Amino acid sequence: MSANHETLTQAGLNLIKQAISIYDQDLRLVLANLQFQRMFDLPDALVKPGGSFEETLRVLAERGDYGELEDVDSFLAERVAQAKAFEPHYFERTRANGTTISVEGSPLQGGGWVAVYSDITELKTQEALLRSRSAGLSEELIARSEELARANRTLTATVTTLEETKHQLLASQARLNLTNSMIPAHIARVNRDGVYTYTNHKLNSIVPGRSNDIVGKHMIDALGQEVFDKIADAFAATLTGDAPVVEFEHKEAGRFNRVAFTPDIDEANQVVGAYLLSTNVTEQVRARQALAHTRRRELAAQLTSGLAHDFGNLLTIILGEQDRLSRLDGLPEGALQYIDTIKSAARRGGDLIAGLGDLDTQRAINIRLTDFDSFIKKMTLLARAAVPDRIDLIVDNHVSASHLMIDAGFAQDALLNLVLNAIDAIEEEGTVTVSVSVDAANFLRFCVEDTGPGFSQDALSNALAPFFTSKSDRAGRGLGLSTTFDFARSSGGTVRLANRDAGGAQVSILVPYLPTKPVVPGVVLLVEDNIDIRQTVRSYLQRMGHAVVETDNVAEAKTLALVGDVTFVVTDLTLAKGGIGLELAAYLRECRGDLPILIITGLPPDDPQCRAAAQAYRVLHKPFEFDALSAKMHEVTLP
Repeated sequence: MSANHETLTQAGLNLIKQAISIYDQDLRLVLANLQFQRMFDLPDALVKPGGSFEETLRVLAERGDYGELEDVDSFLAERVAQAKAFEPHYFERTRANGTTISVEGSPLQGGGWVAVYSDITELKTQEALLRSRSAGLSEELIARSEELARANRTLTATVTTLEETKHQLLASQARLNLTNSMIPAHIARVNRDGVYTYTNHKLNSIVPGRSNDIVGKHMIDALGQEVFDKIADAFAATLTGDAPVVEFEHKEAGRFNRVAFTPDIDEANQVVGAYLLSTNVTEQVRARQALAHTRRRELAAQLTSGLAHDFGNLLTIILGEQDRLSRLDGLPEGALQYIDTIKSAARRGGDLIAGLGDLDTQRAINIRLTDFDSFIKKMTLLARAAVPDRIDLIVDNHVSASHLMIDAGFAQDALLNLVLNAIDAIEEEGTVTVSVSVDAANFLRFCVEDTGPGFSQDALSNALAPFFTSKSDRAGRGLGLSTTFDFARSSGGTVRLANRDAGGAQVSILVPYLPTKPVVPGVVLLVEDNIDIRQTVRSYLQRMGHAVVETDNVAEAKTLALVGDVTFVVTDLTLAKGGIGLELAAYLRECRGDLPILIITGLPPDDPQCRAAAQAYRVLHKPFEFDALSAKMHEVTLP
């Protein structure tokens, strides 16, 4: 609400003759009109937002508004307990100054209440007078009754106005709660004891598996011991007045979270609690890690660019002189062996310079349909050309799909780098094994193993960094595993390093497994409530060769799927007329178990509907393009 709107609201409330006050669930004043202060002659501090309900009662009790009290503290404790029950109430009482007031209180959603105080002294006086003189004043009684009736109607109108004010306040609160629930973060408040007093019911989106209903729970019970241990020190610092921000890895959920603490300070400058803003920063952390990796590469390239140029010139001279030397007549016995050694070393140096020259460029991923059998054969031929006779090369392909969506060139470079590294690691005889398979998580796994000494602990920690090499006594660029990491990261995967139990190193590249096969034209039922998205998806489907029937609601979709020649269903999760795509999918699976179903949605992956859908169906998140839809539909049709 803007400052102008707040001013208008306050001015409007001040025109109402009754006194009005609104307290929140912590019994702190939210809003009061001028009549509230005038009726009870309250100090300014108690009629400002945040004013204490208990202190207001204490001021009135000590003035004698509630008569003579033997124990003021006990009286206040009883009244505060009644107030915290937040139950509707109406009563009338006579104050110490002789006036009589009525008090009507109505609870608000989520805690707190609005109260209306009316001065009914005149009405009470008139009632007493009428009772004492009713025998002789019939005409006057009638007139007076009419006046009272008019007053009653006026009072009723005022109450109606107040009801509307209450309704608007509730609507405003509902809008605020809705806004908070739409924020992709968990907003909460805890008291000094670590007990939640407010939540926007988004905890589950930050800490998967935890309940969103946490008001009244301690932080340990709400978050779990692992997460609480990560933020306990920050919470303790907040209670001293600090505003720390803590970022931590939640290993159980496989994500990174950030929690910003803000102390809740009362008028006495005491910390009475803390506000928490929790966000999922997994993507940001991964982006920072990738950026740090890229910056290190760029810095290394800047430091070595001049050196690479000078060495390139020197190597050119060496190779030229070596060529002239090899063509001389009458060379001593064994000279050609030395010449070949010089040539081999110079060419290896040239490879190093080439690697340094390419280091500052970020290679773009180019995923396209690939004949995977041909890819394996070509990679095997290139690898065998680099393997010396003393080493055996074994290539095992356990992937059944004949065609995949992959960057074949980038994948080939990454694998050849790993094979060359494995060859260098084997000093005498040994074996290099390249195996390709699909793991349980539906990732394509390239695994290169050797029978060398394996990785040192230092190598396991730093091998993916540019220019790291363990080849202290041999030429090594330190770029092989870094190139492999670039391929995996650009493809949406990762690289894992390990040592084999039987000895030797093991490097695994994991990238998304995207098998494809020729499109078989069919009839696709498209269920989407947004007409613009429906038009876009329809064009994608028609481009694949499908005929498309479409609707925006569950009822029509059920009819079309059962009476037509539908061969595939693409449905959103949220549909027109309150329909739910997950319920439609379950119905169709029960009626037509052979019907492939793809869920498309703009909901976040942590949304309950999205998680439920992902457990039973393939899910494609918006926005997406043609290739993503085509690949996902191919996934759905796989056995």
